[in-house]
Amino acid sequence: MPEKIDEYLAKHYIHRSNWLRAAVLGANDGILSIASLTIGVASAGSSKESIVVATVAGLVAGAISMAAGEYVSVSSQTDIEKADIAREKQELKDMPEIEMQRLAEIYVQRGLSKNTAQLVAEELTKHDALGSHIRDELGINDISQAKPLQAAVASGTSFTIGGFMPLLVVMFFSIDQLTFYLYGFSIAFLVLLGGLAAKVGGSSVLKAVIRITFWGTATMGLTAAVGHLFGANL
Repeated sequence: MPEKIDEYLAKHYIHRSNWLRAAVLGANDGILSIASLTIGVASAGSSKESIVVATVAGLVAGAISMAAGEYVSVSSQTDIEKADIAREKQELKDMPEIEMQRLAEIYVQRGLSKNTAQLVAEELTKHDALGSHIRDELGINDISQAKPLQAAVASGTSFTIGGFMPLLVVMFFSIDQLTFYLYGFSIAFLVLLGGLAAKVGGSSVLKAVIRITFWGTATMGLTAAVGHLFGANL
């Protein structure tokens, strides 16, 4: 029976949400920020050596910043979760009857009759009172629970992979039409990323591709305009 349950859950995608969100964010930011940075520097009329240095510096700084930012932000969520769990544990110790009634009220709100809700609350309290309140009152479960290290690794690694793609374009194409090459390849990378993320997450590929292409085009276009503006004023 447990094997059938695991097999059933494997058909759903929600259990991938934590690491997939961090990975898609990192890769998207890697492609977009590094390509935009490079386009801006190239549009200002810089030499190829300067463009390469700026791209590598942006890639290294961005990957570290992305990983650190994810770790710090998700750790803050973890701290909140731990504080709430500790508070819940103390409340169960100080007023167990009130907490059981609170659990029953939650089940009534979800559609159970009062008698059934009371019975379920009593049974779950006997089985695992704290676990029941963590799951049903606080809304924390194995899927939604914050995982700082996982988010940091996924985000930092995917940013590096995403940012490395524009760097390859800079390395292997001439500076003459570099902005056009960067734009074309970056959009292709973003489309590939959007389609892959949608496929892994079980969502609409077309919608993901349109969304990521629109924002990618807007970002790189604005950066190119800034680069031209500063280049013209040098």
